[in-house]
Amino acid sequence: MAGLCAGRIVAITGAGRGLGRSYALAFAREGARVVVNDLGTTLAGAGRDTATAQAVVDEIRAAGGEAVANGDDVSEWDGAGRIIATAVETFGGLDVIVNNAGFVRDRMFVSATLDEWDATMKVHLRGHFCVARHAVDYWRGRAKAGQPVDARIINTSSGAGLNGSMAQSAYSAAKGGIASLTLVQAAELGRYGITANALAPAARTRMTEQAFAERMKRPDAGFDVQDPDNIAPTVVWLGSSESRGVTGCVFELEGGRITIDDGWSDGPSVDHKARWQPREAGAAVAQLLKQRKPQKKVYGT
Repeated sequence: MAGLCAGRIVAITGAGRGLGRSYALAFAREGARVVVNDLGTTLAGAGRDTATAQAVVDEIRAAGGEAVANGDDVSEWDGAGRIIATAVETFGGLDVIVNNAGFVRDRMFVSATLDEWDATMKVHLRGHFCVARHAVDYWRGRAKAGQPVDARIINTSSGAGLNGSMAQSAYSAAKGGIASLTLVQAAELGRYGITANALAPAARTRMTEQAFAERMKRPDAGFDVQDPDNIAPTVVWLGSSESRGVTGCVFELEGGRITIDDGWSDGPSVDHKARWQPREAGAAVAQLLKQRKPQKKVYGT
């Protein structure tokens, strides 16, 4: 039986390690041709090497798959364009982008610096924009030329972006922005045959081992809930033709659990039918707070 993604062409950013590597290997096992993008940087985004991406390419090829390495920076406009061009020039097209690249600059808000904020926003929010924008230009051009398009944008948000995380104000803000970006992409791009969904994966990576060391420990026996390979099957399915009816969703994934978030929805409400007085408004808010469902706690609290 042919793989779920046989013939599909997939570009994955930050695919040299952790979750991105798991995605690349899983897509290749299902027959996809894969662009493995990675800068080979440290967890804080410093340094650069080509060996990190190439090692994953070599692993895919050794198993009989097709892959090519790319070392461009997702947050640079021209570099992001070269990631898409690598797929088109090497494999003849593009069907899926998985925006996975990123790093962290963890710091309590009172100590956060402007440079750390800007760097985090650049790699996550701008990186997602640049890669997707080039991909959409390619797919939109095909659609306007009357060619079939069955394309996927798979973004990476985070539990930090959905409900906050201590010492990660910049990262949480960027990841929350990515969730909102996904909703807009889904609403705007369906007419071209493009779906957009986001992931909030929980798994063992360089980032999470640093932030949640105890939770990320490998078990002595049994199911390893935090193995990044657990996340890949759902991502592969989202990249397949079978998922064409699914768009505008945020998936929280951990171990064997798949959750579709409800997102922002209307909670309890009261309409005064006239202008409130300040103390009246306060009393109304107090009543509404009693009626609302309990919120998830900020990570680390």
